[in-house]
Amino acid sequence: MTVTTKARIMDSTAELFRRQGYNGTGVKQIVAAAAAPFGSLYHFFPGGKEQLGAEVIRSSGAMYMQLFAEIVRDVPDVPTAVGNFFDGAAETLRETDYADACPIATVALEVASTNEPLRIATAEVFDSWIGGASAYFEHAGIPPARARALAFSMLSLLEGAFVFSRAMRSTEPLAAAGACAVAAVREELTAIA
Repeated sequence: MTVTTKARIMDSTAELFRRQGYNGTGVKQIVAAAAAPFGSLYHFFPGGKEQLGAEVIRSSGAMYMQLFAEIVRDVPDVPTAVGNFFDGAAETLRETDYADACPIATVALEVASTNEPLRIATAEVFDSWIGGASAYFEHAGIPPARARALAFSMLSLLEGAFVFSRAMRSTEPLAAAGACAVAAVREELTAIA
């Protein structure tokens, strides 16, 4: 299958954002990584880097949501699924020498106070993740308010652990955060049993 120039630009941008963030990624670097003519970026994204950034954030967010769905689909129980999600994150960090973490959080930390369109894009992604995780927990029988709180807790543990793991170059924070998330899920499931 042929990858379009627009797709190459978006894929390259997502990879650069994961590794360098929004502010650390230049337009020339994006088109070079995508092997695309410079003008093609503005052809597909007339709003420039900001429009590209917002589209990449939303697209990456949807991809990570799909990844979560794939991880949990064939797992026998919710605690195992949550544990597998954290284990997969740790494996990705190890395989990429701690360079690839969550591009959404990386960009959100950079732009939340300075770029409203990108703040909105990251907030929309986080909201979709909270909604998806909440629905998953509700499907397991956890009441809606508790499922939402659990979703916030799990994702906060994950994103915080990414920061610690990258800085410390260790997956220990992800292991500890994953254990806490699994324990919280078990506690909620025990409460409804």
